[in-house]
Amino acid sequence: MMPEAGPYCLLCRSTSLFASRPWLRALGLLLVGFSPLSLGTQPQSSLKIEGDITLGGLFPVHSRGPAGVPCGEIKREKGIHRLEAMLYALDQINSDPDLLPNITLGARILDTCSRDTYALEQSLTFVQALIQKDNSGVRCSNGETPIIPKPERVVGVIGASGSSVSIMVANVLRLFAIPQISYASTAPELSDNSRYEFFSRVVPPDSYQAQAMLDIVKAMGWNYVSTLASEGNYGESGVDSFMQISREAGGLCIAQSIRIPREPRRGEFDKIIKRLMETSNARGVIIFANEDDIKRVLQAAKKANLTGHFLFVGSDSWGAKSSPIEDQEEVAEGAVTILPKRASIDGFDQYFTSRSLENNRRNIWFAEFWEDDFKCKLTRPGIKYDPDRRKCTGEERISRDSQYEQEGKVQFVIDAVYAMAHALHSMHMDLCPGSMGVCEKMDPVEGRMLLQYIRSVNFNGSAGTAVMFNENGDAPGRYDIFQYQMSNVSNPGYRVIGQWTNHLRLNLEEMQWSGGDRKIPESVCSFPCEPGERKKMVKGVPCCWHCELCDGYQFLLDEFTCDMCPFDMRPLKNRTGCRPTPIIKLEWSSPWAIIPVFLAILGILATTGVITTFVRFNDTPIVRASGRELSYVLLTGIFLIYLITFFMIAEPSAGVCTIRRLLLGLGMCISYAAMLTKTNRIYRIFEQGKKSVTPPKFISPTSQLIITFILISVQLLGVFIWFGVVPPHTTIDYDELKPPNPEFARGILKCDMSDLSLILCLSYSIVLMITCTVYAIKSRGVPETFNEAKPIGFTMYTTCIIWLAFVPIFFGTAQSTEKMFIQTTTLTVSMSLSATVSLGMLYIPKVYVIIFHPEQNVQKRKRSFKAVVQAATVSTRLSQKVNDKQNGESKMEPDRSQ
Repeated sequence: MMPEAGPYCLLCRSTSLFASRPWLRALGLLLVGFSPLSLGTQPQSSLKIEGDITLGGLFPVHSRGPAGVPCGEIKREKGIHRLEAMLYALDQINSDPDLLPNITLGARILDTCSRDTYALEQSLTFVQALIQKDNSGVRCSNGETPIIPKPERVVGVIGASGSSVSIMVANVLRLFAIPQISYASTAPELSDNSRYEFFSRVVPPDSYQAQAMLDIVKAMGWNYVSTLASEGNYGESGVDSFMQISREAGGLCIAQSIRIPREPRRGEFDKIIKRLMETSNARGVIIFANEDDIKRVLQAAKKANLTGHFLFVGSDSWGAKSSPIEDQEEVAEGAVTILPKRASIDGFDQYFTSRSLENNRRNIWFAEFWEDDFKCKLTRPGIKYDPDRRKCTGEERISRDSQYEQEGKVQFVIDAVYAMAHALHSMHMDLCPGSMGVCEKMDPVEGRMLLQYIRSVNFNGSAGTAVMFNENGDAPGRYDIFQYQMSNVSNPGYRVIGQWTNHLRLNLEEMQWSGGDRKIPESVCSFPCEPGERKKMVKGVPCCWHCELCDGYQFLLDEFTCDMCPFDMRPLKNRTGCRPTPIIKLEWSSPWAIIPVFLAILGILATTGVITTFVRFNDTPIVRASGRELSYVLLTGIFLIYLITFFMIAEPSAGVCTIRRLLLGLGMCISYAAMLTKTNRIYRIFEQGKKSVTPPKFISPTSQLIITFILISVQLLGVFIWFGVVPPHTTIDYDELKPPNPEFARGILKCDMSDLSLILCLSYSIVLMITCTVYAIKSRGVPETFNEAKPIGFTMYTTCIIWLAFVPIFFGTAQSTEKMFIQTTTLTVSMSLSATVSLGMLYIPKVYVIIFHPEQNVQKRKRSFKAVVQAATVSTRLSQKVNDKQNGESKMEPDRSQ
């Protein structure tokens, strides 16, 4: 029913002209200042602010209603916050003396109810002043001609929010050359300047957003995802752009691409979740959808008990909003969302939180917002009071008595209004120089000229970032990347984890997923191949493959081909190439070297001390009795045995290898040659004494030295022949330690001495040692009073035990990766122990007597060779008798006369 005539007679009751054409009826109503929702009990849908120049505004104050109803419940953030942001911007501009001075901006703001068809009907308000109307057939009931007020002329429109709404409205505004600046529409389709030439936006298009989302997906290592889009320009264009960019970039496969119907039927979202689970490996879901659809998708996933399975990457329609995830936080945990780079505007917070029912009567929807925000009910004429809800007092305050957080697009609404104001200001400066207020050249404002000024603006917006437009009316691409986090955080919510400005900067270490897991979940068709495996592609599916092992010393020439590494190299751990095989040598700082060096240093100091003592007390009886000449030869051999340790550990070189060959067997050869000469002399003396009193030949010191040097010369001759046949040099052996696992492969820097040649080098010394041991055993019955046979015997027994232990250790480690270290340490320690046994048993007691008991170092009565032999014979026979009586179980007190 039409309203009765008020101040003017408005179309009255003559409605037959529009009865058959509802959209014309709506147009007729708009022409006289009413909208369809002004009728009956429907709320008003138009907000009017007076001004010299009027801007239009389109905001989704209400959500989309159920079937048959255009509008649903009020939208607090996307609706009221954004609408108030435009009012706030108008207040700021009108109070700015430098921007549009003496010109007041007004507004006509409409509710789109998040529905494109309804928004189209509402937007006819903006063009009513440009439509030529024929009112000749219109009469009031009394037959008088109605008085119709002249509608305000809208020079530009701020909005709309949804891309599908903006596209619908842009088609109409283009016909009447009315520029439009959107604060939230991001569909790539709107970048088509040939179709939407009067459309501009302060947010970047989804083509940038799609690229950013693709970069995020690739940064997380996903290659198999599904897409989910709300039916309409925004969702479908966004997904199409994402798929197009992913095809061009390669490396990403789309498992499924699902569209959410504009009017989904009951159970539709449950079916969508089931379809997504058909390709369960594609856990990543790229979602371009409106808030309502996002919420229903999350509800369906929760209902299907799939919390934590899907990994959502949401577009700016999700952004950092709380409404889509309300009561679905567990399902949304880990969701990565994108939003044009924004900032919270402090001035708006102060403005909005100070709004109340008393000071904000210009906003016709504010009372409805108040009821919804504070969960109370206002008393209104004609509306029955609901006893289940508390009554609003009007004393409530935003953010004090309700939860408040500035909506994400507030900044862009303010920037859009300011862009329009700056364009009008530049236009006024050019067309009306020096004029106060609007001049004739701007009355009316020519839309195509205003568009040129809009595209030329460049100023710092409310967040301090530049506001500008390219030739298509698009803003630069600047995005913040968020992740919704609940676990391990004090305040659950959206957290900034990166930015995108033509390239991605993503902090992967700050990301966390369902349950607080820090490891990025996988969304792949085939899992990555293990190190050493190549991909064998599945025909027709570029993101799916089987893995085949690149074994041994092969590396991945590319991800599909294996090849062998050169002989002196081994594959990298990830098998992407080859690396030089490590060259090992014994380092001075190694524990394998520290112990032998420590023993060698102690031995050299001890040997030097013994030699020094002997030289100093050279003419004392003990030194003379020990056989000075052979003692010095033997001590020299002991010194060389200790010295060879340093050359065995030193880094191999030609000089070091030469000294190794020369000294390795020489020190032992000198030592055992001297001891063999001594034991042989003793044995011959006492064997000869059993037969006659004539001394044997070659027992003089000179003879002993000659015999010793003859024995030593055999070793030297063999070494020099070896020098001539194979000159000393170093080599790197890559084959000795080349096990099946290339990680254990080593190149050994060493002298050209095999294990066999090393043993051969020592073999002559071992022969001398064994021979000396045999003579020591034969001379064991000789009294200690007269010779060194028993100390030499003990020395040789111990030495034999040491070398018997050396052989299995040396050859038993042939396959060990520590072979060189173990063998070198074993050899040097064995030699040092042999030298230490010789030094300790033969010379340390003498040094002890010389230094600490000099009273014993005196000349004793000289005995003839005959007396010595007789005494030895008597001692031998006495020992035999004692043994015989013990065998006969007779007891006898030991002879203590010795």
